[in-house]
Amino acid sequence: MEAVLEKMTVKGEIDVREGSECFQFVIRTQEAGILIGENGQHLLALTHLVKKITESEFKRNNLEKIQFLLDVNDYQIKKTEELKNLARMNAQKVRYLKKEIELEPMNPYERRIIHSVLTEYPDIITESVGVDPDRRVVIKPYDRN
Repeated sequence: MEAVLEKMTVKGEIDVREGSECFQFVIRTQEAGILIGENGQHLLALTHLVKKITESEFKRNNLEKIQFLLDVNDYQIKKTEELKNLARMNAQKVRYLKKEIELEPMNPYERRIIHSVLTEYPDIITESVGVDPDRRVVIKPYDRN
């Protein structure tokens, strides 16, 4: 990560957090906009790039792959909380209105968060519809009949 930031001429510090399932690398920088991009698009691309570099290095050195998340100034954490709140709010609307709600297009990671949160609601079901990049989550009332 430090080498990638240096090549990009972005100044920042990297915090490493060890979670139960993976490592999390959080870049702290004043230049977050460059790394995050519009709707997190640069961060997705940066994550993909770093994963490819890591896989190549680990394979070359006969090391086992590691799972990690990359974040900039806690953008992903905040985005995840926003998505969870969006899911819960729309689940309540579906309960009240008794009709499905189709959310805006999301990337696979974001859709997974919505689906995961709403598994806690026994009277709600979710499904993904459409084709990327316009794939979206539909939240529906669960009809037991």
